Amino acid sequence: MEQKIYKVMKGAGATNIVLGVIMLVVGIVSGILLIIAGAKLNAGKSKILF
Repeated sequence: MEQKIYKVMKGAGATNIVLGVIMLVVGIVSGILLIIAGAKLNAGKSKILF
């Protein structure tokens, strides 16, 4: 019985680590893309007419 519990806990821990790494990578990539988009807007602000 205890072995089943440890296997379930091991699977849950591994899943949490994998999801954490994926979320970290997605966050870093989205931040970089937002910085690039903001830099492009800032560079082209002289061309914007209102």
